[in-house]
Amino acid sequence: MINRYLQPLLSFSQKFLNKGQERSIKAKKNILSAILIKGGSIGISLLLVPLTINYVNADRYGIWLTISSIVAWFSFFDIGLTQGLRNKFALAKAEGDDESAQVYVSTTYAVLGIIFTVLWGLFLLINPLLNWSDILKVSPDFSKEISLLAAIVFSYFCLQFILRVVTTIITADQEPARASLIDFIGQVISLLIIGILVSTTVGSLIYLGIALCVAPIIVLVGANFFFFSGKYKLYRPSLSKVKFSHAKSLFNLGSIFFIIQIAGIIQFESANIIISRNFGPEDVTDFNIVYKYFGILNMAFMIFITPFWSASTEAFLKGDLQWIRKSIKQYNILNIFFIFIGAFMLVFSGYVYTLWLGEGTVNINFALSLWGFLYFSVMMFGSKYVNFLNGISALRIQFWASITSPFLFIALVFLFIKYFKMGVYSLFLASIIANFNGFILAPLQYYMIIVKNKKGLWLR
Repeated sequence: MINRYLQPLLSFSQKFLNKGQERSIKAKKNILSAILIKGGSIGISLLLVPLTINYVNADRYGIWLTISSIVAWFSFFDIGLTQGLRNKFALAKAEGDDESAQVYVSTTYAVLGIIFTVLWGLFLLINPLLNWSDILKVSPDFSKEISLLAAIVFSYFCLQFILRVVTTIITADQEPARASLIDFIGQVISLLIIGILVSTTVGSLIYLGIALCVAPIIVLVGANFFFFSGKYKLYRPSLSKVKFSHAKSLFNLGSIFFIIQIAGIIQFESANIIISRNFGPEDVTDFNIVYKYFGILNMAFMIFITPFWSASTEAFLKGDLQWIRKSIKQYNILNIFFIFIGAFMLVFSGYVYTLWLGEGTVNINFALSLWGFLYFSVMMFGSKYVNFLNGISALRIQFWASITSPFLFIALVFLFIKYFKMGVYSLFLASIIANFNGFILAPLQYYMIIVKNKKGLWLR
């Protein structure tokens, strides 16, 4: 009986997965794999929130989130190199130029290694001089603990930024599911460690930091050895292949991504700092719970959208505009489906928070949830167009929008909080408005390039 009903299903699945162009087949297989892996990642990230809050309490969890956000600001020292590598690697591989691909990989590792080793050394020198309790507006009793936590998180950050180049290569090769698997394994180990800490120790920010930082580094080290000894052996980083002259082309493309990244960092990573200073650490926790809850929508949507970046690079290079138009149409239909799911999540958000975190753990008002839902709805709408434009390196308009958006975001936040006396939800509202590129300019640029076949400014 099982075989009777299972066989037709398996047969249909195989036909569906193997139907279409090669890049479509590859994308569908990666999406299916990513759904399973990302589903596990989402589940673990949701489990980690109540586990860590109960371990260190809501205030300390807010401190952890704020420190992580401050450290993440240093990601702009990447200067867009990994995003530049993603496009350059995809182009070199599509053209069969393995030599150039290996040079780009080796040079990226070398440049990032130099940058983040210097940064790490400077931070360790400056960190003892910083008054963290004053920076975060928290009790001086936390000062020494936060200082040590900052050193742990920054060390992790510098290491993982270098080691994560391998995930950029995997994603550029249109296999984002494999890259997601690396993160998933790190999450599983972190969850196990925190589970042990809850049972054996008293709540500590230091132990929490070690648990969430060490496991991903171990997994990334293993991934580098595994992939560069196997599938990507041809592109294994080598000192003899480091050519700083090639770094110029990575910088040229990467510098534009760099500005775009800064805009993202200012908008997304400054939120916790702004909330901590204007409202308090507990409100940081509330904001991040809503962000994680509705962020599930964006994470799920990105499973489908991630392969589109590198696939767009190949399709546009080969002049296959019909495939791009068809893909965007399918993503728009999927987008509507996700918005309906988000509306359902919004209606039952209060009940879910209680079930998820426990009665009385947090008290999140409906307005914060509503604006969290609207924010991620706008993000999902714009992401498909932005991914396409990133894939074909049409970044000029996004570049100029990114220069404007951080100032607009900060100005709006200041206006909403100081003059209109709006709550934490104002950060979501400011982010929506500041992200005008995603929901206005990027769709327009896609239309002009693909539908109207325009070049000039639109294709730069």
